[in-house]
Amino acid sequence: MEVLEQPEISHDDRRDLYEYVEREGATKPDSVRRALGMEPRQFGHHVAILKRDSVIEEVEGKLRVAFDAGEQEEYETKDVSYTIRQAREEDLTGLVGAIREAIGSGEYVKAETVADIVDSEGVLIRHNEIESRMFFVACVEGDVVGWVHLKHVDLEKLKHTAELTLGVLEAYRGMGIGSQLLDRGVSWADEQGLEKIYNAIPASNESAIAFLDDHGFETEAVREDHYKLNGHYIDEVMMARGL
Repeated sequence: MEVLEQPEISHDDRRDLYEYVEREGATKPDSVRRALGMEPRQFGHHVAILKRDSVIEEVEGKLRVAFDAGEQEEYETKDVSYTIRQAREEDLTGLVGAIREAIGSGEYVKAETVADIVDSEGVLIRHNEIESRMFFVACVEGDVVGWVHLKHVDLEKLKHTAELTLGVLEAYRGMGIGSQLLDRGVSWADEQGLEKIYNAIPASNESAIAFLDDHGFETEAVREDHYKLNGHYIDEVMMARGL
């Protein structure tokens, strides 16, 4: 299987249209058309072709990158009912909030960075010539309570790998949600032809390290005093899992 790559779009106007939607996130068609300075008939034709080729899609009146990552899955336990699905652009605020609440004291620096980037860009899903970014979310009654994020960088020496972050709100831990999120992320990475996923965590985050260790991750290296948290130097534990 080929590792995921940006769609090949030979027509300049269609490529501009795709790149605008990919860069700006879910956007109303008229806003895209005006920004690109296209005539309505010309714009409608290009949108129709991109939809036909499953490159973009229109959902709730907005154009967005078409990235089919599977169906919504439903789970029922004695403690909670929840769903896991691909994140949508409209999940952005709830997802960023969930990440920031889940990381609490700041002992998950990579996840904090992801939240800051997504919040700043205002876009969840990325799929361009530089990187692809995918999120799956766990939801209880429509609210995001957990996530798994994978970032794939399209560089020749790294394109077989993806960085992963994952977390669940404290109130929903110990219910199997994290394991199901990880399984969904691993399945997606495997379907894309990736060979390895990796994560890096402060050594003080012992519960996260134990979770990854229990799910097949191995410690590849430790960078001493890599973080400074609350005035204390903390090692970084670099972990990875083959697919």
